[in-house]
Amino acid sequence: MIDVVLATRNEDKIREIEHTFKVEGVVLHRLSEFGDIGEINEDGNSFYENALRKAQIVFEATKMPAIADDSGLEVDVLGGKPGIFSSRYAGRNASYADNIHKLIQEVKHYPVSQRKAVFKCVALFYHPDLTLHEEGIVEGLILTNQLGKGGFGYDPVFFLPELGKTFAELSLEEKCEYSHRGIAFRRLSEALKQNLDKIS
Repeated sequence: MIDVVLATRNEDKIREIEHTFKVEGVVLHRLSEFGDIGEINEDGNSFYENALRKAQIVFEATKMPAIADDSGLEVDVLGGKPGIFSSRYAGRNASYADNIHKLIQEVKHYPVSQRKAVFKCVALFYHPDLTLHEEGIVEGLILTNQLGKGGFGYDPVFFLPELGKTFAELSLEEKCEYSHRGIAFRRLSEALKQNLDKIS
């Protein structure tokens, strides 16, 4: 058995990762099982850099392999914003509601057909002997009215035309099937299964 730490304190992310990431022989642990690791500054220039930084810091603190992700929303008419700043778009301590409000204000003058966006996620496994990462991308449209009570972050305004629903209108199972995070972590699960023997 290999013990692996999830390098996040976000309970919403943890729930989705635990639902999606399934590798026989790997036991997932939460950061709450360890002492205070402190704030991890996400100061990278990409989702990959941020995920790697989080995983490396948690590995150094716990001496256990770590899994991290970084994800965000990129809106075409905003030049790819909020991007890597998605979780703090309306300020460092912004709530989900604050970020959604700012996004709606910035896109509401565009017709819905022009409010194309993608959700991106980089899921990463880190151990000194093995670093793996996979990406998940989902295309959608940004609504100016919020629909659904599930999910988190920008989910109530991220609309998937092929389903006719926002992420927030999906069950946990449905969201993990279609979401950027679900795609990335299923791919990471498969990659790790093929490479477990490389960890000493």
